Amino acid sequence: MTGDAAISLEIRAAQPADADAIADCVRRAYAKYVPRIGRLPKPMQANYARAIETHQLWIVDGEGDAAAVLELIPQDDHLLIENVAVDPTRQGSGLGRKLMAFAEEEGRRQGFRELRLYTNEKFVENIAFYGKLGYVATERQPYKESVVVFMCKPLEA
Repeated sequence: MTGDAAISLEIRAAQPADADAIADCVRRAYAKYVPRIGRLPKPMQANYARAIETHQLWIVDGEGDAAAVLELIPQDDHLLIENVAVDPTRQGSGLGRKLMAFAEEEGRRQGFRELRLYTNEKFVENIAFYGKLGYVATERQPYKESVVVFMCKPLEA
């Protein structure tokens, strides 16, 4: 399923039974970065059964798999977007943009005034994507053999 059909899919709260589908979607989405950074990105190493219990995980169902995943973690003064993963066959369809808009809606609904996220500086297409959505880089920190770029976006009422 690609194109407009993926955009119309419903975003729903992940359930414990979704953990394997989420992990598979994340593996597919981040696989292209392994050669770029020389290791598995952090999201590919996460325990999604635990994340479903402790974070806010959202999923978009595909045909027999997960089309996309959004992981949010409430903090004291902001909502952290821990992970956004879109199956490679659905990238470019607007699904990532839809998930980011959903994160903003959730942030407002939960009373936050700011969204934050972070990404590897070598994931240049992600940094450009977030920039187009109004996120601004606020800090860069070394992590292993690379640099993490922290970004934020204020939420308007």
